Amino acid sequence: MIWEHKMLKTSDSLARRLVGSSIIYMRRFLFRILSVGPIPNHIAFILDGNRRYAKKWNIAEATGYRAGFLAVMCMLKYCYELGVKYTTIYAFGIDNFKRRPEEVQYLMDLMLEKIEGLIKQESIVNEYGVRVHFVGDLKLLNERVRVAAEKAMQATVNNTNSTLLICVAYTSTDEILHAVQSSCLEKWKEIQELDANQAQNGEITEEKQELKHIIKLVDIERHTYMGLAPDPDVLIRTSGETRHSNFLLWQTTSCLLYSPKVLFPEIGLRHLVWAVLNFQRLYPHSFGEGKEITAILPLLVFYMRFVLLFLRPVIATANHYIQI
Repeated sequence: MIWEHKMLKTSDSLARRLVGSSIIYMRRFLFRILSVGPIPNHIAFILDGNRRYAKKWNIAEATGYRAGFLAVMCMLKYCYELGVKYTTIYAFGIDNFKRRPEEVQYLMDLMLEKIEGLIKQESIVNEYGVRVHFVGDLKLLNERVRVAAEKAMQATVNNTNSTLLICVAYTSTDEILHAVQSSCLEKWKEIQELDANQAQNGEITEEKQELKHIIKLVDIERHTYMGLAPDPDVLIRTSGETRHSNFLLWQTTSCLLYSPKVLFPEIGLRHLVWAVLNFQRLYPHSFGEGKEITAILPLLVFYMRFVLLFLRPVIATANHYIQI
């Protein structure tokens, strides 16, 4: 009986490894096919549906948020394997501080736990060489979370393969207001310095006349929180919602919005693939020596559909063993 139990346990372990290896190889093959076309340089995510996921499955909200975090890690891993250089996640908006105090406190505790996990040697940011930036009005965070965020940014400063921007205590209106105020303050200091120079030289220079003009667009963009990265190519918001919810309003004027109906903890590889395919279809680019990807996109889309259909039974088997 003991021998049979050991054999069954060994068989299950072997099956899990085989299924896991099959999925990894097929995913890499899928990404190689997808890389024939242009890959988005920057993908942003709005993490919508964690509480509804908990309600749907009759589990605690805390469990729903943790499931959402696991989905974030999967999406980031897929993006880095695919070659996406910049990823942004909307983790916590300023308006979220208006939620129930116990919910806000739990989210802060969860955020602290996950931030501290980011700087561990075996974390995804070190595995893939990802530099982390926390963007937003970080002064609104409690001291423990703010200090942990600063440590994570410092710990990953030498990572150069990709960049992860985590928006916390963030709204786009606050970002724009901050950029305008910072630009005005910078301009005022420059004018004061020129006034001091004029008092010494006794003349009004062309440089000062130029500075007295209105603030330029480039000045404001330089002071935005998201000035660390190029504008997103794709914005993914789950739950089928098409609202931006005060997120990256300045930066998403020309990016693709993809809104799968699944709740965020349910998002998977196929949703990322469809988002990239839509990007390739709607925004054709030239590559190589002037060759156009547009002509082969229909064939590429068909082939991707075939591969994904082939992956479904493998993924179903993997889920079965994971549940065991």
